[in-house]
This record gives sequence, structure tokens and C-alpha cells, in this order.
Amino acid sequence: MSVSIFDLLNRFEGRLSDFAATEVLFRKGDPVEHLFLVLRGEVRLARFLENGDEIVLQRAGPDRVLAEASLFSQYYHCDAICHQDAQVKRIRKYDVESHLSHNNQMAVSLATHLAREVQATRLRAEILRLRTVAERLDAWIAWHDDVLPEKGTWRMIALEIGVSPEALYRELARRR
Repeated sequence: MSVSIFDLLNRFEGRLSDFAATEVLFRKGDPVEHLFLVLRGEVRLARFLENGDEIVLQRAGPDRVLAEASLFSQYYHCDAICHQDAQVKRIRKYDVESHLSHNNQMAVSLATHLAREVQATRLRAEILRLRTVAERLDAWIAWHDDVLPEKGTWRMIALEIGVSPEALYRELARRR
């Protein structure tokens, strides 16, 4: 049985940090010095367009690795912003790189994890290509085991599927 990359990374020494909602862990262009494990709460990776619109690229909740692809980059390509109060564990990038170079189990777990993330990213891209709010919401619900999003998450879901929060609210109200 394979061990999750989160569990393997959580074995590393690291620094626990608490962040309040809306607090920033890192910004696009900051040098990558740490990997982050979300222990509690939720952190999102986002990019901001010139018009101010936000694109959510990842929502990392408890027991998730945040911005894991940054392990292979010098600089972060997104902003990491707490969606709600969160506790994260910071692990030095250097420690992970050193361990990866001679630990086959960790390398396989990371490759498996990254492959799943690529698959999820492709599904998000497919959702964004759908034309209507209803089609996008249907696809998101199917992806999440046919469960409607909880009320407190609607704004985040709207950002994730590329629609305005108001359009999502109207579609959800129509379905009631």
C-alpha cells in the first residue's frame, strides 16, 4: 500500500504557523523556500487578472499539500491566500529535495500525487470550457460525488468554475 505524499511530508521537521482568513502565505514571484502542508482550514492558490478578477487554481483544505509543484521552481507562480483561518506546516524545500533524491517511496508517492493533480486540473479546464453556469455547476457537482456545495463555499465555487458569485447564487436558487 502506498503512503500519501502528505503523510510522508508531514514526517519532516517543520514550523507550524497559524494564519487568519485573508492572510497571505506567499505572493507570486516570491522565492520558493518552503513547502506548505495545510493542517487545518483552507488556503487557495490564486492568480489575479489585469481587470482584478481572481482565478482560483487550487483549494487546499486539511491534510493537503499546497503548491506542491513549487518544489520544482525557483519562484511561486501564484498567491497563496487563506480562505479561512488555517494552520500550516512549513517544510524547508531543501530538506525535501535532499530526501527525494535517494528515497524511491517518496519519489513514487510524489509522482502519483502530481499525476492526480494534473488530472484534476484537466477536469477544471473542461469545466471552464462549458458555456452555461448550469453546465459548469453540474460538472462540478458530478466531480464532487453529486453533492451540492455548502452555502459558505458558494463564492469560492464561483471563482473555481469561472462564474460570478451572483450567477452561481441564481442557479442554485433556481434548483431549490
